[in-house]
Amino acid sequence: MSFLSVQGTLALASRLKVVSERSYDLVDQVYREHGIGLQARWFPVLRLLQERGPLSVGEIAREIGLTHSAISQLATRLTREGLLRREPAPGDRRQRVLALTERCEAELKAARPLWQAMRETVEHRITATGVDLLDALSRYEASLDEQPLPAEVARRLRQRQAEQVRIVPFAPQWRGDFYRLNAEWLAKYYQIEPIDHAVLSEPEKHIIEPGGSILIAVVGDEAVGTCALMVDAPGVYELTKMAVTERHQGLGIGRRLMEAAIAEYRRLGGRELFLESQKRLQPALRLYESVGFELQPGVKPGTHYQRADVYMIYRGEAAAA
Repeated sequence: MSFLSVQGTLALASRLKVVSERSYDLVDQVYREHGIGLQARWFPVLRLLQERGPLSVGEIAREIGLTHSAISQLATRLTREGLLRREPAPGDRRQRVLALTERCEAELKAARPLWQAMRETVEHRITATGVDLLDALSRYEASLDEQPLPAEVARRLRQRQAEQVRIVPFAPQWRGDFYRLNAEWLAKYYQIEPIDHAVLSEPEKHIIEPGGSILIAVVGDEAVGTCALMVDAPGVYELTKMAVTERHQGLGIGRRLMEAAIAEYRRLGGRELFLESQKRLQPALRLYESVGFELQPGVKPGTHYQRADVYMIYRGEAAAA
């Protein structure tokens, strides 16, 4: 098997190009052996003009599915070869159209018997494979128009990444990531306050040692999200320092972290769980509400954060959003 065939569908475009180039060369060989002064690459344009009559470059591009630039370059070459001529469009002499020359008409007429023989040969070989290749190709082309490939690739990539997310407990190896993830989030929406810097710089001292917990969301070996439970008073925990890197947002990582944090809160035997946030972070507030946090009137008494204007307390599971 060739290298490209081993690569499967990842090399589909390359294999189609190889088949295309090889087919062009073989048809050109047939033309030469029978004294026809044409090239296989010219067939779509010349055949279209033979059937439809004079057309503009734009019209040809739309019919064939190539770019305006590609058709323009080919038209220039075919004009130099004496196979096409430019002439005023009927009804609008300001517009130019392309038309076949008498020489081209003669070459196409001479090639017609060869086309029939080539059609029968190729159809016989396709039939021998047991696959309706042309129908399959047409349906695949239609699928590219109906659903753009890049969008589907991105969707499948995100789905795969979501399936690979793991929530792991804090370890020293994640210390730098814990700071980075939160610093990125704070820099986007606020600024790093003194309390943020202290906690993020020494998470073991400020969170782990007093009895709290830190969770890390990991994809592969990359930390992509985090949140923490910080002791506020005996049995009272603050859900804090939650952040998901922008590149991995939309994968449900925030919800996974919230659910894991609530499970950890229960494991620790907590009696109250709260968080502080800000009103403008509506998507985050909806997430908090969906897992059971209830909005409280006013801010938390004695809040440590200048930016906080939302205070929520966990009251148990809510209906899934």
